[in-house]
Amino acid sequence: MNNAPSPIHPGRVDWTGDNPGIYLKDEQDGPWTGLATFFRIAYSPYGMGSGVLLLDQPDVAQGLPAVRNFCISDNETLARFLVDKFFSKFASFRVSSGLGAISYLQATEVSRAGDTRSRYQEIVKSNEFEVVMTWESLGAPYAVDMPVESGPTKEHQMYSLFLDAQDAQVTVNGRRLRGKVVERDFAGTRKSTAFLAFSETWMQGQAPGRPL
Repeated sequence: MNNAPSPIHPGRVDWTGDNPGIYLKDEQDGPWTGLATFFRIAYSPYGMGSGVLLLDQPDVAQGLPAVRNFCISDNETLARFLVDKFFSKFASFRVSSGLGAISYLQATEVSRAGDTRSRYQEIVKSNEFEVVMTWESLGAPYAVDMPVESGPTKEHQMYSLFLDAQDAQVTVNGRRLRGKVVERDFAGTRKSTAFLAFSETWMQGQAPGRPL
C-alpha cells in the first residue's frame, strides 16, 4: 500500500500570481521610508487583476491628496482583498500606519519591461500618477515553500519563485521614493528588500505530509 501523502494540496486557493516588492530605508536599522508591492493576479475569488500598493510616507496615516499613499488597480475589489487579508500582514506594511489611510485609484494602464535575468520593470498608471518599479542586478532564482506557521498570515502555505535584486528604485511621476535597498529576515536567512516574486500561490491550510 502506498502511504505517501497526495501531491495535491487539499486547501482552497486564495490567489495565485506575481507579487514583487521594493522596500526602502535610509539605514539598515531605520524605519521604512518607501514601500511598494506590485501584483498581477491570475486567479482569486474576486477575479483577475493587476496594480500597485505604494506608501510614499509609510509612517504617515494619510492618503491623497496630502500624502502619496495609495493603491492603483484595475480591480478594486481584488485590491482591497489583498490589502486587507495579505499585504497588511506583511512585516513591512504591518508596522506602517500609512496603510490604513491609502486611497484607491483606477488603473488606466499596466505594463512591464526589461528582462528578469538582469533589469526588470513594472509600470502602473492612473489618470494622475505613473508608478515605475525597477529591479537591477538580479540574482539567481530560488524556490520557496513557506509553511503555515512561518508565513505572515498564519493561515496559508505559500509557494513562489524569487529573484533578489541588489539595487532597485520606485518613482512616482518621475520622482524617486526615498531610501535604498537593505536586507530583511526571510525564512531563516537574510535577503534583499527588493525582489521579484513570480508564480506565487497562497493555499489555505497545511499541505499533506507536513507536520502541524
